[in-house]
Amino acid sequence: MTDKPTVSVLGTGIMGAAMARNLARAGLGVRAWNRTREKAEPLAVDGIRVTGTPAEAVEGADAVLTMLYDGNTVLDVMREAAPALRPGTVWAQCTTAGIELVSDLAGFAREHGLVFYDAPVLGTRQPAEAGRLTVLAAGPEDGRETVTPVFDAVGAKTVWTGEDGAAGSASRLKLVANSWVLAVTAATGEVLALSKGLGVDPQGFFDLIDGGPLDMGYLRAKSALVLDGKLTPASFAVATAEKDARLIVQAAEQGGVRLDVAEAAAERFARAAAQGHADEDMAAAYFASFDERPGERQGRRQAST
Repeated sequence: MTDKPTVSVLGTGIMGAAMARNLARAGLGVRAWNRTREKAEPLAVDGIRVTGTPAEAVEGADAVLTMLYDGNTVLDVMREAAPALRPGTVWAQCTTAGIELVSDLAGFAREHGLVFYDAPVLGTRQPAEAGRLTVLAAGPEDGRETVTPVFDAVGAKTVWTGEDGAAGSASRLKLVANSWVLAVTAATGEVLALSKGLGVDPQGFFDLIDGGPLDMGYLRAKSALVLDGKLTPASFAVATAEKDARLIVQAAEQGGVRLDVAEAAAERFARAAAQGHADEDMAAAYFASFDERPGERQGRRQAST
């Protein structure tokens, strides 16, 4: 292997495309594949080789990075790539897949002689584009010399949670972190909706909490997206937020824990998606507070009035 590994990026959506670009900027050789090739084609401008199949992307690669919708999608794509996978290849599995499928993913890695890293990331579009994600990683010491340049290129820091990727310690921590993010997002939408319903200017609420322990930058940022009607392009889409919320609820049930807020948040995201907001920023869960039918945007038009 050369000093800078060749990396195959499977999945070039909001996060994957940004990660691929940062890998290329760091001087790593990058191949990229996406199910809809047109979405990957712009990466060629950054010196990234766009391939037609997962197998073509991973052939001869030192490391494979998966950033896809969910764990089942990851398994499907890796099975397509299997004929070209080389034993000893490092696999950084960055998709938020929950904890149920980690053992299946790790099992696939063992079957094909891959060095498996459970490596979900914290962050959305902006930190991904800036290479400032936080990588949560679990995996063996042997192989880190290959995967560390990958993590350094896409993230500001790497938090190691263990040496056994199959144990899912990184994915467990990611679900805990995401439970907070999604709860705050849902609460932000409800604060704005309640303000509207009661005829309260949201700015009055912001002034009330300004500088105090209840104030937070995230609340301000997500509120602005709704109030200013800037929900596209999404930093983190409603549909993906729903998927993650359901993974959190499932994981909690396995741990004997009931999460009423996470369960309610999943339903809010689902309702907003059904209204036509699935591809908008997850702040669009705001609209779930109104009886908006698919195709209607009355709540949006009136959000800032």
